[in-house]
Amino acid sequence: MKRIGPELKMPKLKGGEMKVPPFFSDFYYDLRDRRLLPLIGLLLLAIVATPILLGQGSDEEGPAPRPRAITGGSVPASKQSLTVVKAAPGLREYKKRLSHRSPTNPFKQRFHQPQLNGQLNEPTTATTTSATGEATSPTTGGSTTTTTVTTGRTESLTFFTWGINVWIHKVPKDPEADDEAVTRPRVFAQTQLPGPNNSVVTFMGLSRQAAEKEKIPRALFSVSDEVTRIVEGGKCLARGSDICELIEAEEGEAITFLYGPGETRYTIKVLKIELIVTGHS
Repeated sequence: MKRIGPELKMPKLKGGEMKVPPFFSDFYYDLRDRRLLPLIGLLLLAIVATPILLGQGSDEEGPAPRPRAITGGSVPASKQSLTVVKAAPGLREYKKRLSHRSPTNPFKQRFHQPQLNGQLNEPTTATTTSATGEATSPTTGGSTTTTTVTTGRTESLTFFTWGINVWIHKVPKDPEADDEAVTRPRVFAQTQLPGPNNSVVTFMGLSRQAAEKEKIPRALFSVSDEVTRIVEGGKCLARGSDICELIEAEEGEAITFLYGPGETRYTIKVLKIELIVTGHS
């Protein structure tokens, strides 16, 4: 017979050119180790043979046989036998399963922390110190600062807070009573002045409003309800129904209050506003 058209030839594959993906090879070895290959073969054979067997059946089907009644008597012992086979599937050796992977050291650092380069928002009162120990001047408007001191390979933290030195002058309304004057250094925020028993004002820290708008540090005071009148000094920030409730004063400024039923005169003068070291790490 004469051939029409070009002759088609099947490509010849060499033994080393055909590679099986690792997934199929692992799947094949797992089935073989668990002795499931015969069962898979039977399932494939049943899938192929079922349509063929159904197609070979007769077109005319006879009546289905009636079930036979079970009569008394025992079933022969030959039909009651049951064979039990011990299964020992086992597991595939892990070296074969992981042969295509390369081991890594779990204790080796593989990631590095990002370098921020000062892009995050820093506190308004941050103070930095160079390796030689010379600290830059802090910005105003906050309550605490932190200084990092680096010496060789060691680092330490120094904590600061804003405080004031005040002069307090007490003048009783009774002309026969003596005046009292005292200087209070290193007064921190939330401190009652002159004291807890006769709290005329409470030092609240630095005024953020003055630091942001005027760029001038001012001490902020909360005025007691026992104050009947503010004679002079200070700048009122919040006024109540009868008297100023929140007042500020800059360095060197004095505020005079009348306090209590006897209207004792108190003069509180801010001598200095400074950063005070509160501790180290």
